[in-house]
Parts: sequence; C-alpha cells; structure tokens
Amino acid sequence: MPTTVTLTSASPLSDRVLAMNESATIAMAKKCRELIAKGFDVINLSFGEPDFQTPQYIKDAAKQALDEGYTFYTPVPGIPELRQAICDKFKRDNQLDFLPNQIVVSTGAKQALANVVLSLVNPGDEVIVFSPYWVSYEEMVRLAEGTSVPLVGTLENDYKVTAAQLEAAITERTKLIMYSSPCNPTGAVFTRAELEEIAAVMSRHPQVYALADEIYEYINFVGEHVSLAQFPAVKDRVITVNGFSKGYAMTGWRLGYLAARPDIAAACDKMQSQITSGTCSITQRAGLAALRGGRTSADEMVEAYRRRRDLVLDIVKDIPGFKTPTPSGAFYIFPEVSAYFGRTAPDGSTIRNSLDLALYLLNDALVSAVSGEAFGAPECLRFSTAAADDKLVEAFRRVKASLAKL
Repeated sequence: MPTTVTLTSASPLSDRVLAMNESATIAMAKKCRELIAKGFDVINLSFGEPDFQTPQYIKDAAKQALDEGYTFYTPVPGIPELRQAICDKFKRDNQLDFLPNQIVVSTGAKQALANVVLSLVNPGDEVIVFSPYWVSYEEMVRLAEGTSVPLVGTLENDYKVTAAQLEAAITERTKLIMYSSPCNPTGAVFTRAELEEIAAVMSRHPQVYALADEIYEYINFVGEHVSLAQFPAVKDRVITVNGFSKGYAMTGWRLGYLAARPDIAAACDKMQSQITSGTCSITQRAGLAALRGGRTSADEMVEAYRRRRDLVLDIVKDIPGFKTPTPSGAFYIFPEVSAYFGRTAPDGSTIRNSLDLALYLLNDALVSAVSGEAFGAPECLRFSTAAADDKLVEAFRRVKASLAKL
C-alpha cells in the first residue's frame, strides 16, 4: 500500500529552486504530450527539435565505439581527439585558432552555457541579455544570483539589438552579454557589420565579456556566419558555445562544447567536474565522427529547413494580425500577435496575452506553440518549422481557422 507523506512544516525546497521557472518550451511540450496520450491529434510546434534522424555514419560510429568497449569514464573537458576536432572545426568554419585546452565538451550546449554563467557571474553582476532570448538565459543568470538586463530589439530590425542600445545599457556592474545568432526564437542573424559595431562597444568596456550562443550556426539561410570572437580586440573576452543537436540532428545525444581563453575554460572544466564530470563516452565518439564527416548532411537538412520556412511564411502572410519577420536562420517563426489580445474565445474566456493565445490554440486547433513571454517578447508566439511539410500545412490551416473564431 502506498505511503502517504504529510508535510508538517514549511516546504524544504531552497529559495533557489522556488524562484526558478520551468522551461516554457518543456512545459508546453509536456501539455502537448498529455493531450496526445489522451488520443488527440496534436501537431507539436513547440519544441526546437529537428525531425530528421541522426545521419547513419554518426550512428555507425557510436555502434563501433560500443563494440570496441569504449565504455569508461572520459576526461572532464572531453576526449583529446574530440577537442582537437573541435579546434579544427573552428579553424575551418570560423577562422578561429584554439588549442585543445581552450575547449570544454559538455552534456549539451545548455550545460556549456550554464558552466560559463556560473563561472563568471557573481551575485549582483549585471548580465545584458539580447531580447528576444532563449528561455533558459534568464534562469541561468538567476541561478548565479546575477541580475538580468533584457535589451529588446525592435520588430523593424528583425528583433536585433543595436550597438547603440548596448552602449547605453552598459554600467559599471555589467559583467556579461548573452545572445544567440542565428537567434532562438526569432531566426535573426547578426551581420559582420553589426557584430563589428558590438565588438567596438565591448572594446571600450574591458570589464565586459560576451557569451555567444552559436548552436544554430549551420542553419543559416543568408550565407555567412560571423562569430564575435573573430574580432581581435575582444576575442579573449568572448566565450563561444556550440553543439551537435541542431546541425547534426543529435538532440538526444546531448553533446555541446565551448571555446574560451584558457583560464575561463579551466574554470568551466572545474565547474563541470563537480556536477557531471565528462559527458557520455559513446556520444563523444559519435560527435568526433560527425565533425570528421564534414557538413554535407547538415547542408542537406538546411535546404529542407529553408523550404519549410518559405512554405510557412507563404501561409501565415494570409493570417490577419500576424506580423512575421523573415527568419534568416534557425527553424522558427516568431509572429507578433498582439492584435488578438482582448478578444473573446468561443467559450467566453478572454485572450489576455500570448500565453492565453498559445493555450487556446493548443486546445482548439490542437497545435502547440510557445508564448513569447518566456523569450522576453510577450506580444509574440514561437512556432517551430522543424516538422514535415504536410504537418506544417495542416498546422497553420488549423491555426488560421481557430484564430478566425476569436
């Protein structure tokens, strides 16, 4: 018989965890799975996950690693061959020179980001977060007891923060800048000229570091990917994070990495050593094969993402009230949907904000999206376009029909 636990005092949970929000993307995906389990035909566009299988040559490398008994602990910052391959990748793709002692391999890019924030940010330090931002940035800063300072880009500038905005936001307490390019959730890509101006601002403020999240690097529809670390004046103050989940369709493998100057890399190694140690030995061998195999499979997936982006944009242009910038990368659309706020749903409830709208679409259209509030843009919704063409067509047909009821 199950034991019933009765709490006789206040919650034992820490203030830290009580103050932390659950990831909005994971929360919406959970609601989606609950409806699917009840038999509803839900189209899930809330998760940032490629619908492609990991390329076969990568799977084969993992099987080979198993057969060869590669099942033991690995060095905390990653196996030497993988760290060297990451250095080679940076040289080939980004014209950046790193040594293996500047690379830390982690259990996903999310852990790499957390390693950096926890290694650099002290209580009270300000972290400028380019907004809209990925949902976990602010929570990581809160965990480190820092202060997030969201800096909001405008719709007219594809939600990209400008160097002038950055200059105005920096104070004596500013320690770190966090941003992604290509951006999750907007798909915006910073140009060389834009990043050069941001680097110039940083060069005038030597206490400021930057955490550049480049996990969507290969999913780029405009050609050139520029890394902030390419600008010599700030290279030693830029920490670049990347991984395998998006470009190689390896989400479940959990493999990411960072590149930084040696003392920062060593600090992240130290942090990771007390939390997870080295990531999965089999996954690292698979990642090594991925890098050695080049970009062919990634480029093939990018063409599919480009086609899907164009397909969705062609549909949503006919949805009244959607203001949708054209994404230059990643696999999302991020429409401004405030035209629907204040409207009444068929059950008599009022759509007050984007969270209400996301829940309405989930229940009425059986399409899951994520409220923009979690990304620092409460007037928006994020839809993933990493789904099959027929699913996307049906999803946005349903969305259009449901919105017409409001």
